[in-house]
Amino acid sequence: MPKSWPFLREPLCPLWFKVLAVSLAITLTSACRIDMHVQPRQNPLSRSDFYSDQRSARPPVDGTVARGQLHEDTYFYTGKIGNNPGDVMPFPVTKEVLARGRERFNIFCAPCHSRVGDGKGFVPSRGFARKPPSFHIVRLQKAPLGYFYGVITEGFGIMPDYASQIPPKDRWDIVAYVRALQLSQNATKADVPDGQTIPSEPPKFREPGSGASLPVLAPETKSKAEEDK
Repeated sequence: MPKSWPFLREPLCPLWFKVLAVSLAITLTSACRIDMHVQPRQNPLSRSDFYSDQRSARPPVDGTVARGQLHEDTYFYTGKIGNNPGDVMPFPVTKEVLARGRERFNIFCAPCHSRVGDGKGFVPSRGFARKPPSFHIVRLQKAPLGYFYGVITEGFGIMPDYASQIPPKDRWDIVAYVRALQLSQNATKADVPDGQTIPSEPPKFREPGSGASLPVLAPETKSKAEEDK
């Protein structure tokens, strides 16, 4: 308790008054340093007399690159070699890549293109004016991979671009899955690996799922041939 307040030491001074006085002192002294709270600043898009154009919001310095947006690999971000679409994947195609591509395809593409890519999705079946082409026509079977990437990135005809919804890596995953769809719909018996049954065995479910939940696949069990190995 400050020595300059002798009246607070008097026995007749009520306790509530002492508490009030100390609280008031703490409040007043803590409000003395506000130099970090009150400093020169500009509200967003406000007028500024400091610059000749009177705009407080300044454009980035020429050559500025935001973090994570350097985009040195031109082919990865455009799907083009020069001005032409390339026909190679920028990374190895693995089972995980195809699984991710299938997931993203079913979310963003299947509503129009259908899950098998024949252009008979839910949206065209409900009266959409333009039916998308099937991925299995000769023209699109011969189309390079970069073509599909460019369509996802830039759009085509009445199809909008999906650049803001699908990041570049996922676009390539979708492209790989589209090529897998094309192969699956036009495969021959000679393309089937040894030991693979035709048709494939149906999946086994641990939980069948309901209208509010998805089915859960049962863990895969090794075949007798694999166990013998």
